[in-house]
Amino acid sequence: MAYDEELADRVRESLTRWEGLTERKMFGGIAFMLSGNMAAGVLRDALMVRVGPDGYEDALAAGAAPMSRGHRQMRGFVSVGRDELTDPATLDAWVARGADHAAALPPK
Repeated sequence: MAYDEELADRVRESLTRWEGLTERKMFGGIAFMLSGNMAAGVLRDALMVRVGPDGYEDALAAGAAPMSRGHRQMRGFVSVGRDELTDPATLDAWVARGADHAAALPPK
């Protein structure tokens, strides 16, 4: 399994209230897009959240880890491990961070 499908289902359910939700296979996982902008995704057993450069330090302070692809750090993206997401309210809060950032961007 390239990504945790149960976690992806939980993310999908959390995003149902947002308009313009689509999904795309990306980075060997699944990405959830709002109006063409990535909000969140699932890679292996972790949640990837696009928080943008302005939300990056706050997300790290809240317990997220930096995202990287290979040796390159993806500033503006953070990772939250599955073990940190057992509480539905915690998952919803992280997904909302990504959705809020994506919704603030111009549609693609």
